[in-house]
Amino acid sequence: MGQTIFIPRELDAIEPRVAASPDTVKRLAGLGFNVIVESGAGTASRIPDEEFGKAGAVIGKAADVAKADVVLKVRRPDEAELKAYRPGTAVIAIMDPYGNDAAVDALARAGATAFSMEFMPRITRAQSMDVLSSQANLAGYQAVIDAAAEYDRALPMMMTAAGTVPAAKAFIMGVGVAGLQAIATARRLGAVVTATDVRPAAKEQVASLGAKFLAVEDEEFKAAETAGGYAKEMSKEYQAKQAALTAEHIAKQDIVITTALIPGRPAPKLVSAAMVASMKPGSVIVDLAVERGGNVEGAVPGQVVTTANGVKIIGHLNVPGRVAASASLLYARNLFAFLETLVDKTTKTLAINRDDDLVKATMLTDGGQVVHPAFIGKPAVMIASAEPAKPVAGEKPAAPKKAATSRKLAAPKSLANKPKGIA
Repeated sequence: MGQTIFIPRELDAIEPRVAASPDTVKRLAGLGFNVIVESGAGTASRIPDEEFGKAGAVIGKAADVAKADVVLKVRRPDEAELKAYRPGTAVIAIMDPYGNDAAVDALARAGATAFSMEFMPRITRAQSMDVLSSQANLAGYQAVIDAAAEYDRALPMMMTAAGTVPAAKAFIMGVGVAGLQAIATARRLGAVVTATDVRPAAKEQVASLGAKFLAVEDEEFKAAETAGGYAKEMSKEYQAKQAALTAEHIAKQDIVITTALIPGRPAPKLVSAAMVASMKPGSVIVDLAVERGGNVEGAVPGQVVTTANGVKIIGHLNVPGRVAASASLLYARNLFAFLETLVDKTTKTLAINRDDDLVKATMLTDGGQVVHPAFIGKPAVMIASAEPAKPVAGEKPAAPKKAATSRKLAAPKSLANKPKGIA
């Protein structure tokens, strides 16, 4: 009898993604696991229960999590969910631990061996496990689609007998995975694209996509990238110089998309209210960092705000979830690629090597304690659960000011009229 993997339906009302696909269910079964998928888990991602069943999963209910050795999720389980988990259960998800100390402590108190997928190191071995990249890629694409939908003009230049329609000007702020995809998508749709980033490596990447790079290229700029490839937080002096450079540029843009995030810190403010006020009526700004405080002054999480001068600021939540069918397929493959490294191929059981670089980078809690260096603390009192975990072979014991008008955003289409029930 193999060990059991459980894939629940996500309870967050704005989360349509699911942590498995029919393809990964087959692969998980091939590793020797019994797979239980909660009924309805894939509905919002266009994966009916029947497809999971055909792939070899048992369609179960939420209470089946008590049978699980491994739980695969999109979002971190809340404390109510954790009460049904057995101590020692491995939980793999986007844990979003920064600023959520109580939630991290709850994972420890539940005795969960929790892995935070967003901490996956950016190394060659882990490329197939990089959930930030797979989801940000789709977010960058969707940001352009959302901007085009709100923009009341055509994006490409059109030359007709009746006259010429000029191409829209799009400015991408932050050239990570999301920004690069936004550049590529906006270019495909015919926009004239410029982009900015604090990382020197971004300049060549922007040029390779046919866009123009804009930045203050001083000594601080030359040292503005971490060894892991992430942007460092810039000094207030640099931010002021960059703001001055971009202020005049933004006034001429039709579409601005901001993507700048700093791990473990609030998103940097890149677009001031004065910059927004300088833009033409009908211009559109998409703030992809709105869930982390936002890059744009006046952006409101979950709303499209129309300013007094007619600029729309889009603050969609969970942008990858707006293309849930695609996002779930990629996310599921990321989870499978990581889980495969935790399995003993001979015994076909979970065998976590705590000295493995991937494990050390992603393990958040283990044995009733918070173990990640960035969040480490004292042992937590265990949450009571139904039964102890089975032994696992190979393991050791273990609110900005509102503008003139705004409208609330509906849940993703796939969740419309769906009862409550993703990062």
